[in-house]
Amino acid sequence: MPTILLIGAGLSGLTAARELTRQGHTVTVLDKGRGVGGRLATRRLGNGRADHGAQYFSAQSPDFQSLTQKMAQAGIVHEWHLEQSDPADFKHPRWVGSEGMNGMAKYLARGLDVRTGCTVTRITTNETGWTITASEADNTLTFSADVLIITIPAPQALALCAASGLVLTEADKAALMAIEYAPCMAVMLQLDRPSQLPKPGGLKQTDGDDQHSPVAWLADNEQKGISPNQTTITLHASHAFSQQHLDDPDQQALIPLLIADVTRYVPQDAIVDRQIHRWRYSNAIKRHPDPFLAAQAHAPLLFGGDGFGNGNVEGAFLSGLAMGRESNVQ
Repeated sequence: MPTILLIGAGLSGLTAARELTRQGHTVTVLDKGRGVGGRLATRRLGNGRADHGAQYFSAQSPDFQSLTQKMAQAGIVHEWHLEQSDPADFKHPRWVGSEGMNGMAKYLARGLDVRTGCTVTRITTNETGWTITASEADNTLTFSADVLIITIPAPQALALCAASGLVLTEADKAALMAIEYAPCMAVMLQLDRPSQLPKPGGLKQTDGDDQHSPVAWLADNEQKGISPNQTTITLHASHAFSQQHLDDPDQQALIPLLIADVTRYVPQDAIVDRQIHRWRYSNAIKRHPDPFLAAQAHAPLLFGGDGFGNGNVEGAFLSGLAMGRESNVQ
C-alpha cells in the first residue's frame, strides 16, 4: 500500500488520516502547531475554557451525522440550542465540543501518527513520491512517502510550494489562488461573575444598529456548556475590523476597542483576564467548488481543507473524507 504524508492536523487532515489509516495505509501527519485541531481551538482562562476558533457546527450529511452521533455517545460533543435565539434561522441542530471544540480534534487524532510542533520547510520529489523536510525544535527531520496531502490554507500551501521550488501547473496554481479567506480577531475574556448575554449564550451582531459593529459574534462559554466553573466570553471581530487591523503591531491595543462595543453584555469591571488571537485565515469566503484538488504532478498530490467544497466545519470534514477515499491514493 502507498505510504502517505499529510501536512496539517486540522479537521480535514485528521479526517483524511483517520480514513486512510482505517484502510491500512501508513500515514504520518505533520503540523506546526503545539496541538491538533487548527481552528478547532480552545484555550484555558483561569478555571474555565473559551473556544476562540470555530464556535459550533452542524451535521447535515450522512457521514458527518454518523460521526457526530458517535462523538455524542462518547461525550465528546453536545447540542447547543441556538434555535432559542432565532428559531427562524435554525432548521437543524448545532453542536459543540463538550470540553471545547478542540476535543473533537483530539478524538479524531486518537491512534494516529501525528507530529505537532513540526514545521514543514521544503517539499521535494524523489523517484517514487515525495520527500518532506521539517524543523522540530532544533532538529531537522526528513520524511518520505508515496502520496502527499496538504490541508493548510491555500495561501500557505502556495507559499510552501514556491519556497520549495515545486512548480504547479498553471491550472492548479490558479485554482488555489482563487481561494480567498477573511481574517478574524478573536478576544477571550475571563469574568468574575455571569455575563449579561441572553440565553443560550450566542449572539450575532448583524441586525439594526449593530450591522456596523466591530464585534460580529459573542459567545458565553459557560452557557455554551464548555466552561462550567468559570464565566468566559469569546468575541469575534467583524471581517472589516479584522482586515483593517490584521497587521497592527500592537494586537493587545485592539482589545479595549472590541470590549467597548459589548459593555451592555459584558461589564468592563467584571473582566479579570483578557487575551487576543489573530486568525489570518479564519473563513474561506471564496472556495474551490470541489472537496479537494488533485494536482497534476509526478506522484499523487492532493490539496484540501475548509477552502474546498462546502466550507465551514462540516465542509472541512467532507473534504478530508473525500481525500481519504480518493482512488488515486489507494
